[in-house]
Amino acid sequence: MSNLFNLNWKDFFKGLVMAIITAALTLVYQLLQAGSVIDWNQVGLVSITAALAYILKNLGSDNQGNPLGIGSK
Repeated sequence: MSNLFNLNWKDFFKGLVMAIITAALTLVYQLLQAGSVIDWNQVGLVSITAALAYILKNLGSDNQGNPLGIGSK
């Protein structure tokens, strides 16, 4: 993890991993629905949203994972 309000390459890589996992889970969910057709726009939108949420979480956390640095010593 990086310092508060900073990002490093690991943060972006982990965000990409989150996007891939989220896309796969969204795909599986749609396939399990009866008579469902895969909506690739929804899969992409959900995965991008998950990646951005993860990156924003890391941007607002310190190097120990505390949100806004609250609770760090």
